Amino acid sequence: MAYRTLAAACVLALALPAAPYAAQPPFPLKSETVTLPTSTRTFPGGSAADPVSANCVICHSPGMVLNQPPLTQAAWEAEVRKMINVYKAPIPDAAIAPIVAYLVQIKGAN
Repeated sequence: MAYRTLAAACVLALALPAAPYAAQPPFPLKSETVTLPTSTRTFPGGSAADPVSANCVICHSPGMVLNQPPLTQAAWEAEVRKMINVYKAPIPDAAIAPIVAYLVQIKGAN
């Protein structure tokens, strides 16, 4: 019974005219150009910032990172791991602890 219903549905789908759908004009695509502001902001702290500068600025500007609210160490670690696991940031495991330590140092919550 189910086979006959499926076969009838397939025949009916093939019998429907496709012309009304093909006659519609294609969706118009338009290219846009966006000019982002430049920034000279850098991470404070000299060489302590190296792990963040080497890994985080692949996707984020220093200003974007520095504008984040203060977070606990656990919250910063969760953020870094989210960047790795969800957004596929190419951060090596050895860089996680130094990145988290730096973020806690400059933007840690008390």
